[in-house]
Amino acid sequence: MPLSLNEIKDRALAFSREWEGANAERAEAQTFWNEFFNVFGINRRRLASFEEPVRRARTRFEEAHPPQSPLTKGGIQGGFIDLFWRGTLIAEHKSLGKDLDSAYKQALEYFEGLAERDLPRYVIVSDFARIRLYDLDSKTQNEFLLKELYKHIKLFGFIAGYTTQRITAQDPVNIKAAERMGKLHDRLRASGYEGHTLEVLLVRLLFCLFAEDTTLFEPRGSFRDFLENCTREDGSDLGSQLAHLFQVLNTLESKRQRNLDETLAAFPYVNGRLFEETLSIPTCDKTMREMLLDCCALDWGRISPAVFGALFQCVMDEEGTARRRNIGAHYTSEENILKLIKPLFLDDLWAEFHSVKKNTNKLFELHKKIARLKFFDPAAAAATFLSLLIGS
Repeated sequence: MPLSLNEIKDRALAFSREWEGANAERAEAQTFWNEFFNVFGINRRRLASFEEPVRRARTRFEEAHPPQSPLTKGGIQGGFIDLFWRGTLIAEHKSLGKDLDSAYKQALEYFEGLAERDLPRYVIVSDFARIRLYDLDSKTQNEFLLKELYKHIKLFGFIAGYTTQRITAQDPVNIKAAERMGKLHDRLRASGYEGHTLEVLLVRLLFCLFAEDTTLFEPRGSFRDFLENCTREDGSDLGSQLAHLFQVLNTLESKRQRNLDETLAAFPYVNGRLFEETLSIPTCDKTMREMLLDCCALDWGRISPAVFGALFQCVMDEEGTARRRNIGAHYTSEENILKLIKPLFLDDLWAEFHSVKKNTNKLFELHKKIARLKFFDPAAAAATFLSLLIGS
């Protein structure tokens, strides 16, 4: 559960006082960032690593020297990112008074050595006394003194778990999600894994992707970490490991084996029978594993529930790619949908949902009730129920 903004503000004030006057990069930087994350109630070790090795672009000076020169250390340069949160953040730290522009340039040089799914949205540079945050998506930057951190904590909502989202019909993440899940679906089907089992598998994967970015799974990034750390790079055990995860998700914490791997044990029990059915285990390969990791790299919290049904329908559609590319063109805005359906039935469903949401059996009955409703758009039922769950 994220800390309140008032508590974060109090922690930020204490942090600023603690670090006033610090100046030695090597001696203090890692402690600084550990405590910086703690301001937002987050254990840095759960999300980010220090001194992450990565290849980086060579500077003009380095290009001017032949590979044999000791200045270039044998050609393509290597480096270590001060702090790296895959797909989210790079932080570069300098000693007091050092040039923050050069620190930012250094951070950008690492991009060339990163996989596309690991490219960060944010870059932070600091010399203890100053903090500068770059948002590469919105092309904005904010700089302030350390003592003013408490005034700017909302800029770091992505750390604390607070997000400000503006979802539009043409939000690129919706199209990317449809395309990436569609490619995974097509490759599984081409391998002979098809029909009902493939559809259920895709629904479960979609749930895990949403759960990872909407705080149902804690800590954030749990599903991706599971894939990267508990499955082989060649993908040969991906199917069996997913089957094990689904079994864990379908088991109450109190009923699980006590010697269960801690990575799996951290996942919560998911009721509602989504993981109840035993599926045949798909035979996977390296490409399938890479496709699923590419899906994890998206921010699924940005996908509108109103788009979800259309997204799922496009993933399963026989026409495949063409429909996925046109998902934005055939999308009716969430605002217009709600203007129509709220007075017709959604307000009543909301009231019923709030009265039964703590009762698993009654919640499941409500799900079945929604499934019996007749929609012109067959995707709408899935979107309606997901809207209730996320809105709660």
